[in-house]
Amino acid sequence: MTSRTRLATLATVTALALSTSALGDEHVRADTVVATVNGAEITLGHMILLKQRLPEQYRQLPGDVLFDGILDQLVQHALLGGVVETLPLSARLTLENEERALRANEEVQRVASAAVTVEALQEAYDQAYGSAEPETEYNASHILVTTEEEALALAADLDGGADFATLAKERSTGPSGPVGGELGWFARGAMVPAFDAAVAALDVGAISDPVQTQFGWHVIKLNATRIKNVPTIAEVQGELLGGIQRAAIERRLEELRAGADITRKTADDIDPAVLDDLSLVGG
Repeated sequence: MTSRTRLATLATVTALALSTSALGDEHVRADTVVATVNGAEITLGHMILLKQRLPEQYRQLPGDVLFDGILDQLVQHALLGGVVETLPLSARLTLENEERALRANEEVQRVASAAVTVEALQEAYDQAYGSAEPETEYNASHILVTTEEEALALAADLDGGADFATLAKERSTGPSGPVGGELGWFARGAMVPAFDAAVAALDVGAISDPVQTQFGWHVIKLNATRIKNVPTIAEVQGELLGGIQRAAIERRLEELRAGADITRKTADDIDPAVLDDLSLVGG
């Protein structure tokens, strides 16, 4: 090979490399065509969305393997689908349901996004917590028995120095018995009134006289108390945003209902059992 030939070859290779590099760096979009099948276009957008539907283990495959596999599947779909002139009724109805749901989801996302503002968040916080005060939470244990006599016997044993948790495991009929009667942390109002009042009247470490509720007879021990402060807006932001968005979506639905002409049948008009009859949709 002469020097001139080698230079020409090198120039050609360099030009091809630069051309390939430029193509690889080209900005791609959802409508970038990645294949055509009998004139029908398959786009990068089709590939992206199909990838999202794959099981996680497949999405972890090497990029080149995944790219070829997804495109192969879309090409196969185009080939097989191209010979079907008319979709069966069940497929047409499924597509209609999916399009309706996708359109609805677009409006839900738009409304939910528009509803989230600093002002709306502050207003929701003020409504929920503006008048709230720090509250006491209680950590208590109890032993539940059926009769007052059993409860009095428990109280006597505890007065005599018996271990509360041990007696709870041995005698309590409640679901907390196996864990020593522990109920964890709770605020006022979380328990039935008689139990709630008895807990609030105890000092930490004290044990109550027998207390009757609709569940039976309780002997209660107050383990600890703590003060629960009013949460900051940052701490409850997720909860508040969810409420703001749900309210906005409901307002939008009411607005649409008010302007819509809706007729609908009820279960009195059509037997609900027909919803299981797939033969009606060609199943």
